[in-house]
Amino acid sequence: MSQLAIAGLQLELNNGDNLEAIEREIASVMARFPWLKMLVIGELAAFGSGKGFAEGLPGPAEKYFCELAKKYKVWLIPGSLYEKREGEIFNTTSVINPDGKVVSRYSKMFPWTPYESGVEAGNKFVVFDVPDVGRLGISICYDMWFPETTRTLACMGAEVIIHLTMTNTIDRDAELAIVRASAVTNQCYVVDVNVAGQIGNGHSIVAGPGGEVIYQAGAGREIFPLVLDLSAVRTARERGWNGLGQPLKSFRDSKLTFPPYQDTEAKHRYLDTLGSLKIPE
Repeated sequence: MSQLAIAGLQLELNNGDNLEAIEREIASVMARFPWLKMLVIGELAAFGSGKGFAEGLPGPAEKYFCELAKKYKVWLIPGSLYEKREGEIFNTTSVINPDGKVVSRYSKMFPWTPYESGVEAGNKFVVFDVPDVGRLGISICYDMWFPETTRTLACMGAEVIIHLTMTNTIDRDAELAIVRASAVTNQCYVVDVNVAGQIGNGHSIVAGPGGEVIYQAGAGREIFPLVLDLSAVRTARERGWNGLGQPLKSFRDSKLTFPPYQDTEAKHRYLDTLGSLKIPE
């Protein structure tokens, strides 16, 4: 069995406490689609972008989500929240299994600097296994603008990338292109779930291992339950998409080490001419 019954919950949320609204949505989804095995909600869904709700992990909000996962016997990736850790703040999501246990936590590696100020970068890639289904990886929002993040997850065996987003800017269309490109260059599913309402502009997207659009949401509240067949990923990686390109094998077999990754001077020679990282004036 290699099918994943998954739903993206593109919810209309506010900056503030959204926990009860999320619980109502989960209850509604599971009542209507009891066959679902995993629910995914967008970035910073619990409280929005305000850092005043930051808490240590484990903490009250995470416990709240653990109880929901256990109640409905479903894998739950409840978006992210700001985590207090050793005097710093991280943008962190929890991966919760159907027993209500946190199996892993992932902290965003590329905060949206300089706009997401005061948030530290995580440094740990996260993949996890769903028994009898396959291996999944996690990334958050701006991470996907750096192809190295998704490629690393693919090299760790991820067949599905769960990507949490809170985008409310005009570059959302660019992100849709990045999702499709990430899926085809890594021959995997990418499940990109944005938020809607006051804090996001929706347009979540699910792309398959050929870069094909499996589903794309509109701008408002939307629930999209899907069944992903991971055997399609394995076939694409073994034989190529439609018997054509096999990029992961080519990447594996290449003897090239890209200069920016082996030579700090080569990395900075041009990039240092771009100036400091700051909000344009």
